[in-house]
Amino acid sequence: MIAALRNSHERLALLIGAMSEDRLTGRSYCRDWTVAQVLSHLGSGAEIALLTLEAAVTGMPANPDANPPIWDAWNAKSPQQQAADCLPADDAHIKRFEGLTDAELAGISLDLYGMQVDAAGLARMRLSEHAVHTWDVAVALDPAAEVAPDAAGLLLAHLPMVAGWTGRPDGEPFRLRLRGTGPAADFLLAVTDKVTLGPWPGEGPAGATADGQVQLPAEALVRLVYGRLDPGHTPPVEVTGDAVLLDRARAVFPGL
Repeated sequence: MIAALRNSHERLALLIGAMSEDRLTGRSYCRDWTVAQVLSHLGSGAEIALLTLEAAVTGMPANPDANPPIWDAWNAKSPQQQAADCLPADDAHIKRFEGLTDAELAGISLDLYGMQVDAAGLARMRLSEHAVHTWDVAVALDPAAEVAPDAAGLLLAHLPMVAGWTGRPDGEPFRLRLRGTGPAADFLLAVTDKVTLGPWPGEGPAGATADGQVQLPAEALVRLVYGRLDPGHTPPVEVTGDAVLLDRARAVFPGL
């Protein structure tokens, strides 16, 4: 996951290098943010992630009171400053991760947002944010952009937790099998008065039933759960059952 973070950083650097000032102040995929504001979010997130990592390494509790001043400082920057400062802040966080010994990584255990998180959990949380927001920037330059394959593969196991945060029940209950390819993934999306995403338990009397199935690339499955699979940014998919099921799944995951 640390290597995937580094790869995502390098991809982001190439994207920023290709950005004109007009692009920086243009809209990103995020509804309410320009490209520069996404970069600001990644930069402030890197500073907060570094503070959190330092707390985890030293055995201190995380300090959420440190976050608002960091956000305020980044929000006050110009779009050009947000773009210029994002990469050094991001690099500092990743270098700290890369410099930790195996013993230091193994010793990390932090109470964060009500969860007990180890080193892999910390890296995954940042990768989740980094890879998806890097796509938000990439798609401003290339409508056919994809989430980086190494990140997408690592984030598949994280999707049930993300679905619990982002999912919003919509209309009548339904059950949809979601199958990812490259790498393979197999989930059951169950929408009742809540949204759950779990491993497909198999078919048959003791297994699962579903109203249909959607098979799609793994990176597109990641984007679906993160609210980034609108019809204009959907690769070829296979839908079994009512074609409206994919639209219903999109509605369940409006994004953050």
